[in-house]
Amino acid sequence: MLDSVIDGHNDLAWASRTMLDYGVDELADDVPSTQTDLPRLTIGGVAGQFWSVWVDPVLQGAEQVVGTLEQIDFVHRLVDAHPARFAFARTAADVRAAMAEGRIASLVGIEGGDQIGGSLAVLRQYARLGARYMTLTWSRTTTWADSATDDASHGGLSPFGREVVREMNRIGVLVDLSHVAPSTMRDALQETTRPVMVSHSGALALCDHPRNVPDDVLAAIGAQGGVVMVPFVPTFVSQARRDWWVAGGEGEGPRVGVGDVADHLDHVRRVAGAHAVGIGADYDGTDAMPDGLSDVSGYPALFAELRSRRWSEEDLAALAHENVLRVLAASDEDHESFLAGRAAPPAAAALVPAVDASMREGAL
Repeated sequence: MLDSVIDGHNDLAWASRTMLDYGVDELADDVPSTQTDLPRLTIGGVAGQFWSVWVDPVLQGAEQVVGTLEQIDFVHRLVDAHPARFAFARTAADVRAAMAEGRIASLVGIEGGDQIGGSLAVLRQYARLGARYMTLTWSRTTTWADSATDDASHGGLSPFGREVVREMNRIGVLVDLSHVAPSTMRDALQETTRPVMVSHSGALALCDHPRNVPDDVLAAIGAQGGVVMVPFVPTFVSQARRDWWVAGGEGEGPRVGVGDVADHLDHVRRVAGAHAVGIGADYDGTDAMPDGLSDVSGYPALFAELRSRRWSEEDLAALAHENVLRVLAASDEDHESFLAGRAAPPAAAALVPAVDASMREGAL
């Protein structure tokens, strides 16, 4: 299982929607239009994948919920279409069983708190369908949490946002701090009782992109037993590439390579600890990827670079899969208790309807 990668974030579901009409059969062969298909996953040594379930924010309200359900349906159909290659997974034990069978463990992560439509009942339904993490925001500030790439409205989390974190803990859905403002990160770390994950963000100290994580938060995540999964996105890992993009992105941008990603992994390991670093490449979520990491077949190049930097085999195994499995396992009992009906009942605030039907014209 050496270098068997469990990646925290891949946007194949939306790419399949836009490029393949949600097709799944064709992914058994080479698909030039995507960065992900089964042959390249095999070459890359991918043993597990959190499939990102994201919807374009042009969809609003209930449309986001519908879009999310369509995305979750894609993940289930992908697994069902290729049962010899994929296994649907909820828990760390499920993932390890799939790895032992040589199948790719497939997990679901919700990429954006707006996708619950303001309803914790919707969150609970996503969990019942297999979602094991939720990113508290995407690129826009929500009614309850500030995004890293939008104006702040709450100074972090609103009171309802804190309730969201508590309910996620109760039902075993990991709190994902990618995309959120540093103030939201700090509020969530204050509120959560379980380790958090950052599914696809780099180190702010190395690249001044608002999507990246400041050092004090990296250290706090490590101290609380969480995991920070570094992306491959060029504008997240290279300051030169980020500066070129901010200036207008004209002409050919500065080259970005495997070493730039390795620099972020080195930094997270140094600040948060070897137990707190992982990989969340963000394939099919961006057009450009670093040289040598253009698609999901590229992970071995990254591990070769880290070996040249004298990473121990123990640290490489932790990076590849052990760290994220430990974080997942820390919430597995919560998730299994919720599914079995053994969890403590939700707080009253977690039961409030998101829509007040009594205020609508014609209501009985």
